[in-house]
Amino acid sequence: MKFKLLAFLLTVNVSFSQSADDCISNLSIFAEYYKVKNYDSAYEPWMKVRQECPNMNAAIYSYGKRMLEHYINTSEGEQKVAYQNDLIKLYDEWLVNFPALRGRKIIGEIISNKAQAMLDNKFASKSEIYKVFDSAYSLDRSSFDDPKPLYNYFKTYYELYKEGLDGVTLSMVFNKYEDISERFEEVIDGYSKQLDVILKKEETGQALSSREKSNKRAFGINSNASVTYLKNLNAIIAKESTCENLVPLYRKNLEENKENPIWLNRAASRMDSKDCSDDPLFAELVELLHILNPSANSAYYLGLLNDKKGNVNEALKFYNESIELETDNIKKARILYKIASKFKKSNQFSKSRSYARKALNYQPSMGSAYLLIANLYASSANNCGNSQFEKRAVYWLAAEQARKAASVDARVKRIAERTAVSYEGRAPSKTDIFTEANAGEVITFSCWIGQSVTVPNL
Repeated sequence: MKFKLLAFLLTVNVSFSQSADDCISNLSIFAEYYKVKNYDSAYEPWMKVRQECPNMNAAIYSYGKRMLEHYINTSEGEQKVAYQNDLIKLYDEWLVNFPALRGRKIIGEIISNKAQAMLDNKFASKSEIYKVFDSAYSLDRSSFDDPKPLYNYFKTYYELYKEGLDGVTLSMVFNKYEDISERFEEVIDGYSKQLDVILKKEETGQALSSREKSNKRAFGINSNASVTYLKNLNAIIAKESTCENLVPLYRKNLEENKENPIWLNRAASRMDSKDCSDDPLFAELVELLHILNPSANSAYYLGLLNDKKGNVNEALKFYNESIELETDNIKKARILYKIASKFKKSNQFSKSRSYARKALNYQPSMGSAYLLIANLYASSANNCGNSQFEKRAVYWLAAEQARKAASVDARVKRIAERTAVSYEGRAPSKTDIFTEANAGEVITFSCWIGQSVTVPNL
């Protein structure tokens, strides 16, 4: 009896060992073919490893997803439908076998991508697709950060409202919009913080590693994609979030939300962004918010109210209080940039640049702050310099700031580069430099700019 049991165990162990070897072999074969995009050769070993050892490696799902998407895009009829069905099935298997990767939960990422696939392939009604998106967001908001599914999560909900389905009201749409747009900002801020670490290292003159160079590019691209989708999100809600709609809606809901700081903050933020802050309701919201929960936002809005009343010193007091109350560097930079923009509008250029520079101290990747400074310089060209040549030389400074914006922030790179070219076109030409015979000379501007520029050598 003992010999029979030993023989049986040896057979089982050999079988398991051979099965594991087969899995490793198939995984290796599939991965090599996948990397050279030979999907037809990769498919069979992939299916074997997927069926026989589904929890062996996350590449079974990440690579498999891209392969199935390729087949969906290159096939037709029943075959295409089969691949579409299999893609949805793959997401369900992924959720079971690899709900986390490198210690990070990715449930939200998997389910939101499944919902996106359902939407792309028209596999279900909008109500059903929305529920899958919502499930991803509810179960794991932290890994629901892919901008396309995040955008479509809101877009699907908005379409349910427009079609009068599932009892979705305009008030519910605004709440959903605020929640998802805040998630977008969290994602964008996350990329900015990682990028700022790299930029600060560059500023000290340290060489970046190849990984840091790669990450710098990736963070910029991902941030830019998120910003683009957020702009599309804002475009959807723009037609609904007019002052004519917002004021009566917020007035109607104020009583039941007057002790809800999240609602008050979102309502005040929306009214501010849509230029509804002249309405008395805005002052009510801000005062309630500041009494209930003094914060960086409420202090900023009080500054805004005093600005509108012409109480410049009081406004500045609240603006500075806002900066002190804010603990997050990215949000602090955002407030400083808003203040800089306010000073620019009132032609207080020196103060505007000062606050823009403070913003850059907290967020070196804020290209919009560099662009603001570039615009301040360009706007002062006629008021700085002792000659026509010197006045036009200011544009070199402006172009330099625009180029800096393009180098640190992929979100504004295109407009920053166009701005730089425009300013360089207004600066003295080579002919002007030859005529003045001042190549290499340093021009110092005694106006508020207080900077110097070196005339380019011919």
